[in-house]
Amino acid sequence: MEWLMKQTTGWMILRFVIVIIAAFALAWAIGKVFSYTYPFWIAAFFAWMLMPLTKWLHYKLRLPNGIAALLGLLLTLSIVGGIITGLIFLSIELFNVIAEKGPAWMESTFQQMQNFYNENLLPFWERATGAASGIGGQSSVDQGIAELGSQLGSGLGSVAQTTADALTQLILGIPTLLIVLLFIVLAIYFIGKDWNRYAGKMKLALPPFVIERLKAFYQSMWARVFGYIRAQLILMLVTGVIVLIGLLIMRVEGAYWLAAIVGVAEFLPYLGTGTILIPWGVYLIISGNFGLGLGLLILYTITMIVRQIIEPKVLSSSMNLNPLAVLISLFAGLQMFGAVGLLAGPAILVLFIILWDIGVAKDISRFIRYGFDK
Repeated sequence: MEWLMKQTTGWMILRFVIVIIAAFALAWAIGKVFSYTYPFWIAAFFAWMLMPLTKWLHYKLRLPNGIAALLGLLLTLSIVGGIITGLIFLSIELFNVIAEKGPAWMESTFQQMQNFYNENLLPFWERATGAASGIGGQSSVDQGIAELGSQLGSGLGSVAQTTADALTQLILGIPTLLIVLLFIVLAIYFIGKDWNRYAGKMKLALPPFVIERLKAFYQSMWARVFGYIRAQLILMLVTGVIVLIGLLIMRVEGAYWLAAIVGVAEFLPYLGTGTILIPWGVYLIISGNFGLGLGLLILYTITMIVRQIIEPKVLSSSMNLNPLAVLISLFAGLQMFGAVGLLAGPAILVLFIILWDIGVAKDISRFIRYGFDK
């Protein structure tokens, strides 16, 4: 009996090692193949996303499958192009405002900080300790603030130079990018046009249990990923409307595009509305515009309260990812893949969660424990 238990344990360890080796080999093979054929995998993914629209055009409007696929692709490109164009114009407007008013804002902020220190903090310290000379005097404080402004200016210059270099590299890579985009667009059309034929061949080539897992993967993908995106778009819209109403009440210039930018910022994980409204409000309070600054902080508080109320209901069909797991995936992705890993890390995490949902983890565990017996 003891010998039999040792043999069973040995087989379990062997199957576990086989699973680990197979997983690494599969990941390496997928990465290698993807590096040479990624435009077509991207095209297949988008063709899959467009299939509901293509089928609706085909069956409801009685259009031929090729024309339905082409029309669906053109409609999607038009919508995506319009969104990208709108974001570009918003970004240009924002950069124009920063370029026009940024230096004056910075100068005013440091002046207000210096005045606040000279008129409030320094007299209080003198009264409390009676040792104004012990802290270096007012001249040293003025010099320190001036040096801080100089260092900040140098830092902004360095950031600007880095950004310019990055934009240069991006411009140089545009021809290659356009060629890749052309391949992707053409592949989306051809894959979407013959999707049913490819799907039929796949059903004949793959075992039934693999087909079942693929169907479950499809359902889980729609329920989690696209449910999450839909929920985030709803939250962005609600936040943008609330911020727009608040800015219009406070008579803020450029309220519409500011509300749009704040709404888009809501899509950023762990950042959101506070990345714009809180620094903006604090700056206005320091610079002397106490009323508007306090109004922005109150507006941020209102948006957070509304978000906390509606978020559980809106996100009920989303991925429900653990924040710590997302943070770990971001760091691990950054370490393994660089800047691209900030997207690849969470994507891999979502993939593992979906595989867990559809029972792949249970299948692997069952194989390790029992082999092919069960």
